[in-house]
Amino acid sequence: METQEISTKSHILAIPFPLQGHINPMIQLCKRLVSKTINVTLVTTASISKSIQIQATNNLINIETVPDSTINENEHLDIYEVFIQSFKASITTGLPEIIQKQNRNSVFHYKAILYDSLIPWTLDIAREQGLKGAVLFTQPCTVCSVFYHLGKGTLEIPHDENTEVSLPSMPVLRLKDLPSHVYDMSSYPSLLRLLIDQFSTFEKADWRLFNTFDKLEDEILKWMANQYPILTIGPMIPSMYIDKRLQGNYDYGLSFFKPNSDESCMKWLDTKEDHSVIYISFGSLINLVEKQMNELYKGLINTGYNFLWVVKDPKESKLPQDFISNHPTEQGLIVNWCAQLEVLSHRAIGCFITHCGWNSTLEALSLGVPMVAMPQWADQTTNAKLIADVWGVGVRVKSDENGIISREEIVACVKNVMEGERGIEMRRNAMNLKDLAIESVGEGGSSDKNVTDFVMELLSS
Repeated sequence: METQEISTKSHILAIPFPLQGHINPMIQLCKRLVSKTINVTLVTTASISKSIQIQATNNLINIETVPDSTINENEHLDIYEVFIQSFKASITTGLPEIIQKQNRNSVFHYKAILYDSLIPWTLDIAREQGLKGAVLFTQPCTVCSVFYHLGKGTLEIPHDENTEVSLPSMPVLRLKDLPSHVYDMSSYPSLLRLLIDQFSTFEKADWRLFNTFDKLEDEILKWMANQYPILTIGPMIPSMYIDKRLQGNYDYGLSFFKPNSDESCMKWLDTKEDHSVIYISFGSLINLVEKQMNELYKGLINTGYNFLWVVKDPKESKLPQDFISNHPTEQGLIVNWCAQLEVLSHRAIGCFITHCGWNSTLEALSLGVPMVAMPQWADQTTNAKLIADVWGVGVRVKSDENGIISREEIVACVKNVMEGERGIEMRRNAMNLKDLAIESVGEGGSSDKNVTDFVMELLSS
């Protein structure tokens, strides 16, 4: 088939769940598809489109918006349910109009919808419009399988923190190793339903894609593939930081946060010795309580290591006053934003204190950076278990009875990662996984083959 014919007739719609951690892997997968001559139109709501920063590197992906919808709020809906239902109403109403407009005005038609697993109802729209559906799971397969078993009724939640949970092809888990929505089911019931329902189209979809790679989660991936065929396509991070096959692909391209052009953090890192800096970031949603901010600050100071700390809004963040008044210091630098991949790939970074969101975890693994796991909620607790006990690329902090991680614990964990034989082993393990990640998305690697197979099936449909 001629390239020109492919480029004008092979077109899909992509619909991410509207949170940064879900948008990033979807966008990166879309860029991979574009590089293999598939046209992509990303669909979101008008309000979300206005909220995101669209960077120039994303100009190969068309963006369509649908009008925002409002739902009748009542006392039974929490803030998350309102958000979820409003997004569903907008897409359900607006997406068919986009598809029908394209069918009327163009020589080509959409072939499929690529949708986030958290919006499984999108497959119904695809079927109604005569399109195929590909579901993208943006969490590790280990986490996904927990919700799979929960939905099937094959997971018994322990009542004691020390009781072991055994699931097929999974590491032995204890209560706090499970996703927080599972061990504390009453906390966010609407989010728990969302996570269980993500498997409602697992068997019906034409393709099931996972943002992980074969040699990272080998056993559970094989088990999941025995339930139904799956395709691993990860790690979906910008190509220039992993396989370098997509020239100029240094960022995801869409962000809810305005990138700060200040290069002070990179200049500051340039002055530091190799592997001498602790990098600290807790993602886009996590806000630590004041006592934890103080303990973290004191712990960082007491390590004696240099540190680069990302705090979204330093003026409102409950930072200790003595840090604010003495900042910047030779030992520590605080910024409200940084190019995380650029920072993680810098020679000066020695370890990453992270909330263990899956995107951040994959970025650290892909760049060979060992971690101090400081999970807060959702899938982060299970990711922390994998980081510390399965992959051996970091340590997991222990909190007190009030959920606070002490300064002494922070110092001990950092020194475990940065020093001694154990630290050397963790860095070695991290570098081994980096090589495997590069291999998976490199030409002919497992994830690259799966993306190519997906493309060829799209072209032949």
